[in-house]
Amino acid sequence: MKIVAADVIVSSPDRNFLTLKITTDDGVTGLGDGTLNGRELSVASYLRDHVVPLLIGRDPHRIEDTWQFLYRSAYWRRGPVTMAAIAAVDVALWDIKAKAARMPLYQLLGGASRTGVMAYGHASGRDLPELFDSIRHHLELGFRSIRVQTSVPGINAVYGVAAQHSADGKRYDYEPAQRTPLPAEEDWDTRSYMRHLPGVFEAVRHEFGPELPLLHDGHHRMTPIQAARLGKDLEPYDLFWLEDCTPAENQEALRLVRQHTTTPLAIGEVFNTVWDYQTLIREQLIDYVRSAVTHTGGITAMRKLLDFAAQYQIKSGIHGPTDISPVGMAAALHLDLAIHNFGIQEYMRHGALTDEVFRQSFTFADGYLHPGEQPGLGVELDEEAAARFPYVPAYLPFNRLQDGTVHDW
Repeated sequence: MKIVAADVIVSSPDRNFLTLKITTDDGVTGLGDGTLNGRELSVASYLRDHVVPLLIGRDPHRIEDTWQFLYRSAYWRRGPVTMAAIAAVDVALWDIKAKAARMPLYQLLGGASRTGVMAYGHASGRDLPELFDSIRHHLELGFRSIRVQTSVPGINAVYGVAAQHSADGKRYDYEPAQRTPLPAEEDWDTRSYMRHLPGVFEAVRHEFGPELPLLHDGHHRMTPIQAARLGKDLEPYDLFWLEDCTPAENQEALRLVRQHTTTPLAIGEVFNTVWDYQTLIREQLIDYVRSAVTHTGGITAMRKLLDFAAQYQIKSGIHGPTDISPVGMAAALHLDLAIHNFGIQEYMRHGALTDEVFRQSFTFADGYLHPGEQPGLGVELDEEAAARFPYVPAYLPFNRLQDGTVHDW
């Protein structure tokens, strides 16, 4: 079997996605997700101009060899663009291999380690009544774990609050990438946020009781000492995790946070290799790995990263919002089902147009996801539907402090 074609498809149903379709001389096709939110065309160029010519004629079954070739032969390693491109190739090759074996992908990864994959939903509100309504809505949808994001008095727009970003005030599935020629500017005040948040979790616990697993995303906006303080302040409310409490490029910063709080920590959605985690995992400074299959070199790399984490009793919490396409989501679910150290899976439903372009076999019921039993990933791309939704420029917002300083969003 040889690779005879590799097509890069950029489409924008509901939002922009980058899909790689690899075809073999036997007519078997595989899909990979290379979406990099707000920078999709950079990955498209990397694939079309530099990677696709290297794939033609290669044996698709040599997945490890192809991964190492794409990583090492470029010389300039790592980075989100390179690793998203490698991930797209890697996942497409796993899709082909599983289809050729006539098995769902998780079977090739060792088979199922559980009957389903626990997922968490995204509740948010501009005030407590709206937040409570959102939590109840997600519970009615079947979620058994809830991420809580809230507006902060005095801040006009806050990451993760759906209704606050809607022009007409109506709720929608939160997608912060806006189809505008320039990124939207938002404001931020860390002290106001830190004063406000513990009271929100106190109210949520009073309303919904102690059993409901609650999560929160700090989205890289705190210094290490601020993150330590917030983690300590949130301890009475028994969070499942506090996510991205501080920018973790400085891995040693988590030592300070860990010294001051027992709130579990999840880190890594902006990481793209195992090297970003080396200190964090070895010194047990985090509890959950947040990388996405799509941004971290694919299934091959993520499996190795999570096996490394398992040695230190650190679990998975794979990134899975709507800027991960259904192809990337399916890849995550097959990995989730197979690994032993699974923790939880982020899940946000895609829109109807996305579901039209990507035909999916994975399911969600009673709080659990399952990738399905179709051979391969279980996702098929409708290329005619994809062609109806051309790329539209879109950018994530950015923050400024009151004095105009650019701040982590």
